[in-house]
Amino acid sequence: MQTRTLVESLSEVRARIAAAAERGGRGADDVDLVVVTKGHPESTVEAVLQAGVRDVGENRLGELVKKSESFQGLDIRWHMVGRLQRRKAPGARGIVHLLHSLDSMKLAERLERTASTGDVALRVLAQVNVTGEEAKGGFSPAELEEGMERLLQLETLRVEGLMTMAPLTHDEGLLREAFRSLRILNDNLRARFEEYEGTQLSMGMSNDFEIAVEEGSTIVRIGTAVLGERPE
Repeated sequence: MQTRTLVESLSEVRARIAAAAERGGRGADDVDLVVVTKGHPESTVEAVLQAGVRDVGENRLGELVKKSESFQGLDIRWHMVGRLQRRKAPGARGIVHLLHSLDSMKLAERLERTASTGDVALRVLAQVNVTGEEAKGGFSPAELEEGMERLLQLETLRVEGLMTMAPLTHDEGLLREAFRSLRILNDNLRARFEEYEGTQLSMGMSNDFEIAVEEGSTIVRIGTAVLGERPE
């Protein structure tokens, strides 16, 4: 992608985020944009950085680690937005700025167990399957409510909020219901657990981010709307 085209698409997406935030009674600065470069070459990451983006997301840890090695020393915050396999989990520490996909207690325990003395707490979001779709990972709302006390006890994790993926649909009502459910769950957890920060809601991708922002998202994860389709 040419930098000029990237700058234009970024400007358009940011304008749409700002308009959605205003409709939701907030400001554009209340929503962070993570540009997801899954499947794109390192030249795309370089172009994204040149366009002023600092928050970059990847779906696979191996791809994230490889790209991070190529951009060491630069002002870039890597977000792990896809599923993190338990056997690879230790590799996220020291590289990942924010893990959006803490999807089970087993993964949380694995991250805690493999931490080294002196490790900085890994910033994480608990992934919640608010729609109950079998194809999606994550805690059910009930599982998270039951397990949150334990999550908050893990010394090497810092649970800052929640993440969800809405159903693949153009039905605005279903999308709003999914995002609203996550926001309400987050509010309930904040009321119940004094030590839970709950400041971040990662929800919204290329096809639904405006609805997500209207419903309270603080982080949107966008690839196609900024970068176009991934290369073959």
